[in-house]
Amino acid sequence: MKSASYYQRSGIQRVLYAFRWSYQGLSTAFRTETAFRQELLIAIPLLAPIVYLDLSASERAILFGSISLVLIVEILNSALEALADRISTDYDIQLGKVKDYGSAAVFLAIGTALISWVCILLDHAG
Repeated sequence: MKSASYYQRSGIQRVLYAFRWSYQGLSTAFRTETAFRQELLIAIPLLAPIVYLDLSASERAILFGSISLVLIVEILNSALEALADRISTDYDIQLGKVKDYGSAAVFLAIGTALISWVCILLDHAG
């Protein structure tokens, strides 16, 4: 847990502390979450077409945003799962729903990314 002094900081010092905690979250997700690592390994090669294809700025933003969306939603899903497991490791119908909703959100984010990529790449293929 963050110390009380973290909340008393202001300006650039608070921004630097926030950056530190954000980096820690990304690092923890990479170390502990298999799905996050898998999605990141898929995402990295997808950066090449964004850079090298003749795309508009809007198309580049959509493709990059769709990749980012998947990773963001995966981190949020992992946070929900960790919180649910912290509350109880016993089967609980409500906590099961929380985990299912998080998984569904990841599924929808992946679907959104896939549709975005297919539409934009097909538009440039012909």
